[in-house]
Amino acid sequence: MARTPVLAAGGIVLRRDAPQRFAVVRLRKRNEWVLPKGKLDDGETPRAAAEREVLEETGHDVEVHEFLGTVVYDSGGRSKVVHYWRMDAGGKPVRALMSDIREVDWLSLDEALDRLSRGYERAFLENVGPIALQAAANAERERRARARVAAAERRRSRVVEEEPGVDTPAHPEAPTVAEIPAVAEASVDAKTPVAVDTPAPAEVPVMAETSDVAGAPAADASEESPSSAREIESVATAVRPIPRRNLIERVRDWLRRAA
Repeated sequence: MARTPVLAAGGIVLRRDAPQRFAVVRLRKRNEWVLPKGKLDDGETPRAAAEREVLEETGHDVEVHEFLGTVVYDSGGRSKVVHYWRMDAGGKPVRALMSDIREVDWLSLDEALDRLSRGYERAFLENVGPIALQAAANAERERRARARVAAAERRRSRVVEEEPGVDTPAHPEAPTVAEIPAVAEASVDAKTPVAVDTPAPAEVPVMAETSDVAGAPAADASEESPSSAREIESVATAVRPIPRRNLIERVRDWLRRAA
């Protein structure tokens, strides 16, 4: 009867260096160099177990990223299934190594392949190592791009905060009450004449024959001009201009007689 396989999880762990390096750990009992991994606890998910085991075996807090693959091999007469995720480790360790681990080392891909003691782990890392490096490089470029955008946003925010405030009226085109000149109200009586300054008309001589003015008294040069509005009205009514047609006919008659 087949025995239940042992479930384990681990990480292909890269430290944020230039160039980036892979974590390999040295077992205390067997003195072997292996990839960091460990068995799942009861009720634990493979991903959670991978993060916990890497922290215990490397001493570094990590960020878990994409799933890279599974390695299956025989261990003590039972199949052991190990799931691996790509992980990023912080710069400094945050805890001591667990008792089963003697030391941890950070190596380039080629150095890690030479250091690993087990052939199936070397084969797995040889296949997924370049994928992990490329994914980490892409993630680093995206992180730097986001950092540049965030820095630009902070600079713009500081510039806006440092600019002095400008008070603008709610309606800039509308003058305020103080700007409108006051207009004095004047009551005008309809019966009161309004004096308007207009230039005096030029004096035009009027040619008239006394015989055409019916009932018009002869003007006396020695008499004073009327001063009252009634006298002015009577004079204006009595003196009327000679129609233009009668004058032209009389001139023609005079010319015929003179000829």
